[in-house]
Amino acid sequence: MMSTFKARTRALALVAAGAAAAGTALLAPTAAQATPAAASTQTQAAALSSLLKPGQYLKPGQYRRSQNGVYTFIMQTDGNAVLYKGRTALWGTMTNRKASTLVMQRDGNLVVISGRTAVWASGTHGSTNALLAVQNDSNLVIYNSRGKAAWSRWMVLVTLGSGRVLSPNQLLYSHNRVFRLQMQADGNAVIVKNGKTPIWSTKTISKGAFAVMQTDGNFVVYSAAKKALWHSKTIRRGAVLQMQNDGNLVIVYGRTPIWSTGTGGR
Repeated sequence: MMSTFKARTRALALVAAGAAAAGTALLAPTAAQATPAAASTQTQAAALSSLLKPGQYLKPGQYRRSQNGVYTFIMQTDGNAVLYKGRTALWGTMTNRKASTLVMQRDGNLVVISGRTAVWASGTHGSTNALLAVQNDSNLVIYNSRGKAAWSRWMVLVTLGSGRVLSPNQLLYSHNRVFRLQMQADGNAVIVKNGKTPIWSTKTISKGAFAVMQTDGNFVVYSAAKKALWHSKTIRRGAVLQMQNDGNLVIVYGRTPIWSTGTGGR
């Protein structure tokens, strides 16, 4: 029987395992980056901005910090934008392009740009004048101009790109937000309709498991020990995983579907 869960915002430092599977490093911030003298106390940290506003960007080594001074979101010199609690990595964009920049675009999309190429995006374009908040509860949230959350670090919108990881408790949403693929803490990857009705799962039970849309085109659920538990048996280098508005989870190569759960219309 498939189980469901309520998405949580408390920190779970499990992303490092997923990053290793994707071949991307999460670097502990240096003293100069993560604990600058100007932010050595919570009182001083409160003076630092916790917001990345429309049109603002973070260059390598620049950061935003939660108002309580506990969480730091930094654009690393290796091209990975990472949220830390102290020196523990909680979440990252899983990008590895040196000298990349993180931009809060005025169209509402949060993007990591290498040169002129977007290598990661939140998928929230259309939320004009949205901003990013580094919150005291360990969450990263994009709020639209009406103050409604459009994205959080637990969410991936529509497409899980080639080489990307869905970590425990992360969610892959359809554009209409009716359907989501949730990588549960119990190791099961489940498609849920309207936040409560399960319609498909990988039937994998292994605490701490995570899912990877591999660069070879195979979508795989791995145990915390990196043992393959389930896979889509697809090989098309560069294929991506998409959660569609009709409830179908599909692997797409270019514009061609090569695998699906067959759950469209349920």
